[in-house]
This record gives sequence, C-alpha cells and structure tokens, in this order.
Amino acid sequence: MSRAPRIAIDAMGGDVGAEVMVAGAAASRSDFPDLCFLFFGDETAIRAEIAKHKSLSDNVEVIHTDGVIAGEDKPSQALRRSKDSSMGLAIAAVKDGNAEAALSAGNTGALMAIAKVALRTMEGIERPAISALLPTLGETDVVMLDLGANAECDAENLVQFAVMGAAYARTVLDIERPRTALLNIGTEELKGTGMLQDAAARLRAADALPLEFTGYIEGDRLSRGHVDVIVTDGFSGNIALKTIEGTARFVADLIRRAFTSSLRSKFGFLLSRPAANLLRRTLDPNNHNGGVFLGLNGLVVKSHGGADDNGVRNAISVAAKMAMADITRKIARDLENFPKDAIEDAAE
Repeated sequence: MSRAPRIAIDAMGGDVGAEVMVAGAAASRSDFPDLCFLFFGDETAIRAEIAKHKSLSDNVEVIHTDGVIAGEDKPSQALRRSKDSSMGLAIAAVKDGNAEAALSAGNTGALMAIAKVALRTMEGIERPAISALLPTLGETDVVMLDLGANAECDAENLVQFAVMGAAYARTVLDIERPRTALLNIGTEELKGTGMLQDAAARLRAADALPLEFTGYIEGDRLSRGHVDVIVTDGFSGNIALKTIEGTARFVADLIRRAFTSSLRSKFGFLLSRPAANLLRRTLDPNNHNGGVFLGLNGLVVKSHGGADDNGVRNAISVAAKMAMADITRKIARDLENFPKDAIEDAAE
C-alpha cells in the first residue's frame, strides 16, 4: 500500500456517537501514527470533539451530513436513506476508493444491508459473514464466524467461511496454518447434521488450503485455545457469542458481589486485586471489539454500540491491520487455490 490506510468512520453510530468515535480514533494514533480518518456526520459536533485531541491535528477530514441510521431502523429503511446517511457515506468512501475500510458502531442489520448493496459479494463467495476475535486460555485469541449475518447456511457457505476465517487469522494472529474447526454438538465424525458432515468432508479434502482442519469442536471448548478459527452458521454463532458475553458479565458481577459481601471479603479483594484486574481486562468486550464483515469487495468493521474509546481504538486497529494486509485480496487468492471439483467429488 503506497499510502497509510484511510479509515472512514460513521461518527454518529453507537450509543454515544461522535464523542467516543473521535476519542477512539485519537487513541488509535498511538498504535498507527500515520492513519488517516474520514469522519461522516454532524460537522459541528465532530469538530468540537476533534479539537479536544492533539493527535488529530492532521490527516483528518470531516464530511457533513444530517442523515443518521437509527438503531431501530429496519435494513430496508436504512437502504432507502443510505445515500445521505453517515453510515452509507462511510461505506461509499470504501466503494469509491477514498478509504480502505469503513467503521461503524451503528445498527448491525442496516450496516450489513448497505455494505452488501454498495460493495457486493466477492467472486467465489455466496454470502458474507461477520467475524470477530474472542478471548481464550491459549496464547492467542480465536477467530469465530459467522456471528449473525446468515441464520441458515449450507455446507458450501461453511467451507467459504473457513477460508475467510483462516485468512483473517493469518492476518491478525500471524498464524501460518490456522487450526480450524466446525462448531458441533460432539467431536465424533458422525455427529451433527448432514450439512456439517458435508462441510467437514470438503475441508478434510482441501489439502491445498492454508489451514489445518481439526474436525469438530463443542460449545464448552470455544475458549480453551485449542483451535484458531471456529466456523458455524450465523444463528448458532450469534447465540454462542451472546452466551459468552453474558457469562462474562455474570462472572464479573458474581466476583464483585462476593468481594463486597463482608469486611473480610473486602480485605481479600485488596490482596487479590491484581488477579481481579487481569480477569476484568480479559472479560472486557472493549478489548476484543471489532467485528469484520468478510466476503465483500471492501472492508467494513462493526464496533459494539456501547463501546468506549478503548473499544473503538481496538476496532480501528482491526480495520488498519486488515487494510494493510489487503485481506480481500488474500481471501480471493485462497479461493483461487481451492480445489473445488476435487472437494465436491470427495464429498459425494
């Protein structure tokens, strides 16, 4: 890439809007000093926030628009209003080549709908997928997809998700041959639906792919660090993600309650504060923020709506790394090396 990545930011999305989106961009300059930012939204509000951060004194452009996609807007409504909205204009910047990635903390369904129409799906990919990094007990995080874009999938979709997820893991986790598994109700070869068994057969036969297919993984092993990529349909993936996030909040609240139940427990908290802080950092979703829409002819990253400035910073970091690695081209190259006919023969 001849110039530093430009990130187009929907400054009006999310629970807070411009304040946290601009603060996150400012914080990301410590990680990527040369990043360029295009902010879309209310110019007065955005410039007021930019003025608070010296790190945003250059390589920043603000494009004014009054249009905002609301959290309750249906995808069809968002599409009709996308041309004049901060979300739609951020994605259009990627389509027009004015930015390498778009970032929004807004309505997920609307963001996917607008991105699919504007950027279109890559050749060789039937459906885009939402992918994100989740914490594990291993040395690295785990890439999981799909997390909600496709409620129903067939075997071919899952195979394509595996290809995209492996490319993501090689880019962000720097793993040459990511260990890749399909989410299932058991690890035995005959467990699960025919769709899962078909997808597994195809992946076992795909020796040319830059991944190591390890078979199936059960839900209680997602965070153990035994694999690098977990593949599933969007329905199961979204349930798994929300369960993980809910469990993390439950554990954090349970520990907080235990440490405040008595004077003795409060004293115990003082002694165990370093461990408690480590647990809090590990479970904090802001530290793993940034869901990537894989499979489009352009890079779009989704931030949690309730992310703080550190969460936005992490989402921008994901966008920057993916842009610099040219993830779209990497996926296309992997698909070209995919021996489709041989795999289909092996699956029959």
